[in-house]
Amino acid sequence: MKRSTLFILSITGVYSAILHSAAWSVNNFLMTGPKAYLTFSSSVAAGAHSGMEECKFQFGWERWNCPESALQLSTHNRLRSATRETSFVHAISSAGVMYTLTRNCSLGDFDSCGCDDSRNGRVGGRGWVWGGCSDNVEFGEKVSKLFVDALETGHDTRALINLHNNEVGRLVMKDTMKRACKCHGVSGSCSIQTCWLQLAEFREVGNLLKLKYDQAQKLEMDKRRLRAGNSAESRGATAETFHRIHATELVFLEDSPDYCTRNASLGHQGTEGRECLQSGRNLSQWEKRSCRRLCTECGLRVEERRTEVVASCNCRFHWCCTVRCEQCRTLVAKHFCTRRDSTAPNHSRQRSRAHRR
Repeated sequence: MKRSTLFILSITGVYSAILHSAAWSVNNFLMTGPKAYLTFSSSVAAGAHSGMEECKFQFGWERWNCPESALQLSTHNRLRSATRETSFVHAISSAGVMYTLTRNCSLGDFDSCGCDDSRNGRVGGRGWVWGGCSDNVEFGEKVSKLFVDALETGHDTRALINLHNNEVGRLVMKDTMKRACKCHGVSGSCSIQTCWLQLAEFREVGNLLKLKYDQAQKLEMDKRRLRAGNSAESRGATAETFHRIHATELVFLEDSPDYCTRNASLGHQGTEGRECLQSGRNLSQWEKRSCRRLCTECGLRVEERRTEVVASCNCRFHWCCTVRCEQCRTLVAKHFCTRRDSTAPNHSRQRSRAHRR
């Protein structure tokens, strides 16, 4: 077996391992691949995991809520889905891997990588110059491509869509980087500033990719040419279509399935049994409508359940030096989607609104 094949198989093992456990071991990864990559393996696994955690946060109150089965980032082994949701998974996972590699590089975790000082000393703008320790995003991008894009071995339209969405995640991560500066001058006059680039919070990356998910473009392909698979005709049709797509625009090929109902073959659990929100402090309008979106529009009813919650309260400081608390019990109302008593829900028209989530 060729080294490249072993390399790809080993990478696939990382994502499979993450699905079963967040506590991933380096021993499960790249043991047959180039030893140089072992240095980055735990960061790649952690980055993919953080990407999926962000995915779960962004879709926490939607019909599709980023289940563990979503982390399957290639078109081999019959994994041929190319929906709007798949586009987000590719982008956020790719961004997560790149983000973690860049951060760990700046923290000095890798002997082969350090700060990006390539622009230090140059005038960046009026009153400031490049300096300090910029996060080495170029390194994170390069290594992320080696790992994440290597999962995609196909050359057909779906494979190219996956690679495009991987790149969207990396570009968005670069676009969210912030400039930080330090003042210099007599008596703190700040007559000149030294500035460098640093990573934004990963939540900002997730928020921006979620907006791109909402605005994702469906590729309208000629069905006959698409069925040609990995042929010159199919590749030509794909090239023509991608020529019209912006580099930071998420794209998909297939309409999303009905996420209201359970589909074991596709790994969708449906919305029955899901919790939703009806009231509470600081809820967005989107969160306040979650019961309607998850329950009512899916032919389910909203059931209120009261749950006893035990938490520390009335804490007091005692000299010296302990804090003693009482245990308070409160009833908290939670809401869940449950099956209606009647068996003839009339919600087919409601499901068709906008794109299904």
